[in-house]
Amino acid sequence: MSRARKLLSRYWSVLRSRSTIPTAIVAIFFFVAGIAYMRTFDYSMTVTSTDQFCVGCHEMKDNVYPAYTESIHYSNRSGVRATCSDCHVPHRWSDKVVRKVQSTKEIWGTLIGTIDTPEKFAANRLRLAQREWTRFKKNDSLECRNCHDQSFFSFEKQNPPGTYMHEVMMQAGQFTCVDCHKGIAHVLPEIEDLELISPAVLEPGFRAPFDHGEMTRE
Repeated sequence: MSRARKLLSRYWSVLRSRSTIPTAIVAIFFFVAGIAYMRTFDYSMTVTSTDQFCVGCHEMKDNVYPAYTESIHYSNRSGVRATCSDCHVPHRWSDKVVRKVQSTKEIWGTLIGTIDTPEKFAANRLRLAQREWTRFKKNDSLECRNCHDQSFFSFEKQNPPGTYMHEVMMQAGQFTCVDCHKGIAHVLPEIEDLELISPAVLEPGFRAPFDHGEMTRE
């Protein structure tokens, strides 16, 4: 009998033993192991949600991080910063786990060099942005709403397009934050017709052309 089979046989004997002491030892072992596993899992979730981890690869550090550091989400008069994970990782634990599992495919992209040069990143930027816009659209811009509460809007401090759009959003729910607020923390991808990314509900007088270069700083 091999050593492994002997250990399994001994373990099985302990489980079948009528003595409560071995059973208690086994129960304590699995309890402690479970706590250790959860602590390790939670720690890994926390570490992989930091800005330091996000910009650990040059694809992010060189292509999207510089624009983010110049945006109002990075530095503002209120001293409140939206980190990478605040916008790109769901806050709800179950959704966060799903997003972490989905992000493992990005490891493969790094290995094969999908966006490892500025030229490759530029060629894929619109596709990557549209993927995030779609995700925000599906969850009603949940990551935006984790910080921004529409019930606290001061409409008198907003310009006419903002007032109109926010009122329609609150009253009719026809669209969501990301329909207008693209290019907030990152430079917009190259799009031939910027009006294509504006919501159809926007009144003609409020439609493009906007100076999206300036909008990224608002």
